[in-house]
Amino acid sequence: MTFFLALIAGFALGLFAVWVWHLNFGFRSQRAGDYAHLGPDFDLRRLFDGTIQCDGVIYGPAGQVVSRFMARMICTWDGNIGHIDEVFHYDGGEVQHRSWDVTLQPDGTMTATAPDILGIAWGQQSGSAMCLRYRLQLPEDSGGHVLRATDWMYLLENGVIVNRSQFRKFGVKVAELVATMRKVP
Repeated sequence: MTFFLALIAGFALGLFAVWVWHLNFGFRSQRAGDYAHLGPDFDLRRLFDGTIQCDGVIYGPAGQVVSRFMARMICTWDGNIGHIDEVFHYDGGEVQHRSWDVTLQPDGTMTATAPDILGIAWGQQSGSAMCLRYRLQLPEDSGGHVLRATDWMYLLENGVIVNRSQFRKFGVKVAELVATMRKVP
């Protein structure tokens, strides 16, 4: 019985150590301030104005590509209020339409809403990066699950944006998205 308790305690301690590592050193440990000193400056109004081409892949929980996509985004602004219409074309032939309404604050923080977002997404742009966190409800044909999403966008010197997003259910990563975005001339 003592061996069994020691085994359970060791397993619990190992899980706790992995959890602490992820909080302090993993993807979710990033903060907008980590990028404050890096340029070029991420200005959502300037970068997401007009037509944006997006190309990316979605990884499943095992780290293998489960889907590829191309998307077009039409972005418009009225002062600090933005609207983004997205049309995704997936490799399986599916087409998805999404739209976001974004409100920027003078301090670089933002809120956003979309029909498949539960509540309000919140984020911040700082230096060369932007982060957005929200709860995403998948379509019924994808199970209807609610996932916690974290989107990080990093601006490169040539104006291309690299987007890395992770999606979690009960704290466990179930999918990851990596995409590039660039303005269409």
